[in-house]
Amino acid sequence: MKIWGARLWLQSTLRGHLRLLRSRSCSSSRHGTWLASNLRCVQASLGAVPSPFECWMALRGMRTLDVRLRKQCASAQTLADFLEGHPSVAATHYPGLALHPQHAVARAQMSDEMYGGMLSFEVKDGTAETAMAVAARLRVIHRATSLGGTETLIEHRASAEPKGYPVSPPGLLRISVGLEDVNDLIEDLDIALTNANS
Repeated sequence: MKIWGARLWLQSTLRGHLRLLRSRSCSSSRHGTWLASNLRCVQASLGAVPSPFECWMALRGMRTLDVRLRKQCASAQTLADFLEGHPSVAATHYPGLALHPQHAVARAQMSDEMYGGMLSFEVKDGTAETAMAVAARLRVIHRATSLGGTETLIEHRASAEPKGYPVSPPGLLRISVGLEDVNDLIEDLDIALTNANS
């Protein structure tokens, strides 16, 4: 594997149905000895070794990863298609959409047209108030800051970012798609978007 100049990279590992958070760090062979010894020191002093129970939870999550990921990707694509045409939505951000600026790159890199279970959209008037009102009216989709679980979650990104360092537009909502029936998710979003300002 070519690392393209990276000395260290971090990777999120299996989440075990959202009940587990693990990660791993890897380094290039050129810098590996120095980094590995320092990481082992941190590991020994902080105890960053998963317990047998955590390993079992990761294994449990791995067994259904393929089927969950396929369902989440298919539902995310369907939701993105729905949101792209909704009159209360100004923009939909999902690499599976043909109009997405990086669609060609995503199509070349991602197999089976699985573009991920995350998407975001911006409400028509672009205000945080309307975005928060949409999130508040949802009944199937829950407001929470997380991703990759079995439940569909929505988050107002600008509210979660540090004060004074805005990155996301105020009217942007991010969705992590779960395993619910996609028609229930569409109906939930449609009702919330249509009635957000009433």
